[in-house]
Amino acid sequence: MRVPYEYAIIQAVPRIERGELINVGVLLYSQRQDFLAARTHLHEDRLRALDPKVDVPAVAAALAAWEATCTGAGAAATMKPGERFRWLVAPRSTILRAGPVHMGLATDPSTELDRLLTVLVH
Repeated sequence: MRVPYEYAIIQAVPRIERGELINVGVLLYSQRQDFLAARTHLHEDRLRALDPKVDVPAVAAALAAWEATCTGAGAAATMKPGERFRWLVAPRSTILRAGPVHMGLATDPSTELDRLLTVLVH
């Protein structure tokens, strides 16, 4: 049975004033399956093409923090998966941000997340 899910692309914006970005991951939330996860992949060369001075280890650490937030680590420990998803997709002006939220249907959210990462990031 296919269930609805919501997803957003995680974007790296190394120089906010320029507005240039690359896709570096995907967040996927399925309320029906109580599923929230992020998959990420950082293309260092593409990121450096936008900003040769970007702190790649800092961006990688921030991506790891997004993945950890999905699991309920740190400040998100008391939040439900839906609350964590809404927190992550809230507008922000930082080096990492979430794009618009989209909807879909899938039988297995984890498999769908892997598919979206391949299509939208790799």
